[in-house]
Amino acid sequence: MKHLDYVLVPMGMAVMVAYHAWLLLRIRRRPATTVIGINAINRRIWVRHVMEEASGKHAVLAVQTMRNSIMASTVLASVAITLSSLVAALMASGVAHGIFVSSGHAVVGGGVAGEAELSVKFFAILVCFLLAFLLNVQSIRYYSHTGLLVNVPLHAHRHRRRRPGLAVDYVTATLNRGSYFWSLGVRAFYFSCPVFLWLFGPIPMFAACLAMVCALYFLDVYTEWDKADDEEDDLDDDDDGCVPAKC
Repeated sequence: MKHLDYVLVPMGMAVMVAYHAWLLLRIRRRPATTVIGINAINRRIWVRHVMEEASGKHAVLAVQTMRNSIMASTVLASVAITLSSLVAALMASGVAHGIFVSSGHAVVGGGVAGEAELSVKFFAILVCFLLAFLLNVQSIRYYSHTGLLVNVPLHAHRHRRRRPGLAVDYVTATLNRGSYFWSLGVRAFYFSCPVFLWLFGPIPMFAACLAMVCALYFLDVYTEWDKADDEEDDLDDDDDGCVPAKC
């Protein structure tokens, strides 16, 4: 049954990759129908709201918000590097091989796992956690920059002969990058779940990939925001006494 590893595992990874490729395309074309796109839109509104306040009364709110974001990324980075160290220690000590390997091989979940195969699986888990750590570190970097930039009032840029809109765009882009890296770090944790179940065979791994894609779809897609915009446009047109199809 070793051929299942060469069939179900690539199929499971292909499903995960195909879903995220579709999600990326949807974010670029119809951002108001995805949670990531809606959050990006609202972050720009928030940045402008904070920077337009000349008195700086929203500075404390901005600092607290960025501190909470940094703490979230820090927790995930700490968990990721701790799990990476644990997996590396298990690989180096050979304890994991002694658990999963009996007399040179073990049949679990429809697959045949030898010592070399288990090393590959543990290495894949290690890569997921290390990737999650690096992505969350980058998230902390951008959040730290945003915590300073967002407290610079817009009128200070006017004195330097720069358009305030460019400052808002730059700070928004920095904040969005931090959020995107955080989201990617969380996705790396998501990817580690099917890879971990791969230890028990290709069938649990493939089933986990399908279940993960279904769960992520309901977490990533939100169409009511886009519908609300269409309804508001229709109401505006009706108030003007103009039917959209006849204008």
